[in-house]
Amino acid sequence: MKKKPPAASQSLFDEETASTDSSTAPLSARMRPGTLEEFVGQEHILGEGKLLRRAIQSDRISSLILYGPPGSGKTTLAHCIGQKTKAVFERLNAVTSNVEQLRKVLATAQNRRRNSGQRTIVFIDEIHRFNKAQQDVLMPDLEDGSIILIGATVFNPFFALTGPLLSRSLIFELNPLTVSELRILLDRALKDKTRGLGELPIVAEENALQFLAGVSDGDSRRALNALEVAAVTTPPDKDGKIVLTLKIAEESIQKKQVLYDQKGDAHYDTASAFIKSMRGSDPDATLYWMAKMLYAGEDPRFIARRICICAAEDVGNADPQALVVANAAFQVSEFIGLPEARIPLAQAALYVACAPKSNAAYLGIESALEDVKHKKIQLVPKALKGTGYSGAKTLGHGEGYQYAHDFKDHYVQQGYLPEDKIYYRPTDQGYEKMLKDNFKKGRKSGSD
Repeated sequence: MKKKPPAASQSLFDEETASTDSSTAPLSARMRPGTLEEFVGQEHILGEGKLLRRAIQSDRISSLILYGPPGSGKTTLAHCIGQKTKAVFERLNAVTSNVEQLRKVLATAQNRRRNSGQRTIVFIDEIHRFNKAQQDVLMPDLEDGSIILIGATVFNPFFALTGPLLSRSLIFELNPLTVSELRILLDRALKDKTRGLGELPIVAEENALQFLAGVSDGDSRRALNALEVAAVTTPPDKDGKIVLTLKIAEESIQKKQVLYDQKGDAHYDTASAFIKSMRGSDPDATLYWMAKMLYAGEDPRFIARRICICAAEDVGNADPQALVVANAAFQVSEFIGLPEARIPLAQAALYVACAPKSNAAYLGIESALEDVKHKKIQLVPKALKGTGYSGAKTLGHGEGYQYAHDFKDHYVQQGYLPEDKIYYRPTDQGYEKMLKDNFKKGRKSGSD
């Protein structure tokens, strides 16, 4: 009797598992969990009774997008689904696949559904790499149910994917793994004699493992590969033991990559945290978020612009010097460049963070703009109209205008708007209190 060939989903992952069992594959690939029971982390979406876990266990997956930082388990979760499902599981990588390859997979899925009724799950790793046209190729087959899509991306799908694709998919956000979860993976790798490092006579010090788990920023791939580097590059001691100390662990891990996409949500979220920290008068948080941006390669001009905006919007006239300092830092950082530019930028950010706060100027211009946009435009009073041309006097322009400097204290009560409006409501913060007291006499109703 002829042996029945394995299903496409089985052959795909059997082949991949075979390749990751090779001693040449990185430890993170060899230790990739094959079942949902082995999967570590993401309890918020995979805990008992959670929607995604129920869908996987019942083999009733609908189209979904897995979104999270590197090493959080997106591809691994796809592997687990591939092992569990009875559907044919096709895998593509958006970096190496083109439209022609994608169309072949989709055409095969259509024929399979038409001829046998079998479902096809198409897993697209790094789906954010597909442009709009490539994403649109998926739409007809998603619409008619020929495929179930699983996409994996490190970028916020609401930035990276098209609206129609998002509307037909469930979005699941994966979190960075915790230190305790990374410790489980590291301990598992040290004990596993088949796929891990269990055959080696390793003695790993507790503080070394804790360091690797803590410094990896929730990235399981980074933690496991650093462990492997430490293990295979450390010579045995006189007793034949490979002792992994804290120093060795520190040497085994290189400069970490900060998830910071220049056009996506990590960029805007970090900038938002930076601004809100300055606004909230927290100098330590201000420095941290600025350091993250600098470390990730952010343009210092972008940082300087944010400081200038915050100085005007959130400090305002409570300390007018804040904008002067911010602008000076902008100019200085322009001509000295990094790495030295970090110093004047930090000085300005700290000045803004520690300065008294008032958003009265910001609220004032916003209120005035709203009136200009949505209410009847007020005409310039004749007394305020320009008189620097022949014929202005004939038109009555400038009549009744009172020159403020001709009066005591350089002030005269005079209407400058056809209708009385109050846009600027100064606070009692810092220098603005003096401004408030100075011009308060010009308002019949005070500043309230």
